Amino acid sequence: MIAWGSTAKISHSACAVITGAGSGIGRSFALELARRNSMVVCSDKSADRAEETAELVKALGGNAFPTVCDVSQREDVEKLAVTAEQKFGASPTLVVNNAGVGAGGHQIGEIGFDEWYWVLGINLLGVVHGCEVFAPRLRPQKRAGIINIASAAAYSAAPLMAAYSASKAAVLSVSETLRSEMIGTGVHVTVVCPTFVKTNVARDGRIAGKPADYAANMIEQRGTDPEVIARKALDANDAGRLYVMPQPDAWLGWRIKRMAPALTTRAMGFAQNVMDPQ
Repeated sequence: MIAWGSTAKISHSACAVITGAGSGIGRSFALELARRNSMVVCSDKSADRAEETAELVKALGGNAFPTVCDVSQREDVEKLAVTAEQKFGASPTLVVNNAGVGAGGHQIGEIGFDEWYWVLGINLLGVVHGCEVFAPRLRPQKRAGIINIASAAAYSAAPLMAAYSASKAAVLSVSETLRSEMIGTGVHVTVVCPTFVKTNVARDGRIAGKPADYAANMIEQRGTDPEVIARKALDANDAGRLYVMPQPDAWLGWRIKRMAPALTTRAMGFAQNVMDPQ
């Protein structure tokens, strides 16, 4: 095995598996990997969306294989691994655990257990399933990578976003733990924590009330193109970097939270009271 931190370019000529590849960041990963001469299994809960992404990859001259996968179901992810091995003729060398949903707009105590289970089942267990299923397949390889998509919500503790923030905070923790476990192997682990990205996560999610309007406006006015997120994440994984805070506000929020965590939490609550006084 090579030492962790090798300069090998994992994303070049990779055999990659992407969840949530039917749109947004996941689709951008597929297209960027195609530009890097990689083969891609494009998995999504929607067969039509997965097929659309695969066709876009093929239009770039790449090799793509669409498949359906509900990441909240362990059996689906296990089947995804088998499908990838069949299509590639070998184990994948890169896994992007991207599939996720947006949720918010209710205080704790009003969220409802159905929404908690829905969000955690996709955002957290989807990543857990991906890591549990694929990590043993990647660990023996000389060079391989896992990229987990979290969010700046993982460390911002924004009001009315408890289920979403909790799911992403757990993804951050799982990624940090996995990275420590992969030290001494050829597997690079990267976790990505963006703020607003131009995707359909707000439209397709369960965000209610004023937070829904705020998210939609921020995505439209300040959202980063998902292509930027994918490119930065792949470059970071190639370089063996764990953390990717891909926008200035994501990076600033990360630094402030680490330096003054209690103050950050109080400031978030104060800002919410100013914007929406009770």
